[in-house]
Amino acid sequence: MKVGLFFGSFNPIHIGHLIISNIMVETTDIDQVWFVVSPHNPFKKKNTLLHEFDRLDMVNTAIHDNYNMRATDVEFHMPRPSYTIDTLVYLSEKHPRHSFKLVIGEDNLKSFPKWKNHEKILEHYGLYVYPRPNAEPSEVSAHPNVKMVEAPMMDISATFIRNCIKNNQSIKYLVPQAVEEMIIGRKFYM
Repeated sequence: MKVGLFFGSFNPIHIGHLIISNIMVETTDIDQVWFVVSPHNPFKKKNTLLHEFDRLDMVNTAIHDNYNMRATDVEFHMPRPSYTIDTLVYLSEKHPRHSFKLVIGEDNLKSFPKWKNHEKILEHYGLYVYPRPNAEPSEVSAHPNVKMVEAPMMDISATFIRNCIKNNQSIKYLVPQAVEEMIIGRKFYM
């Protein structure tokens, strides 16, 4: 099975993540998308993150009815900060019958050469890249293991959603209804 790994803090997961994941399954040769909930992104401040188990719960709630998507806490059990290459190697060893691809936004291509062992990621796994607003051109996109995927231009940010919550504004339609109910019920980001 070909699995697209969609890494992120999902703080919170929103409809943009779900639309992109569905596009990957429906329009490419990816069979499933696994949401890899990152406990701590080395490029993000830790104090802005909701607890990792709460974020995992939100992802599971958002995708509970879609068998083409699943959430994984694999990085919760790895050294921190976790790096994409280490997770890819671990999952490949644990699931030798699967081939793993990295699903990333086009805006990440410019900084991709700064990622730990980025050459190994390109050579052994490859990238499925979805369009992002204001993405800068990158030579990485010309690599033979980089597949540019046609998808809607999503410009929804978790920061915007968190700010709406702090300002007591509606997040309806930005997140799945069940996730909205979880955020309100558990008083996340308030």
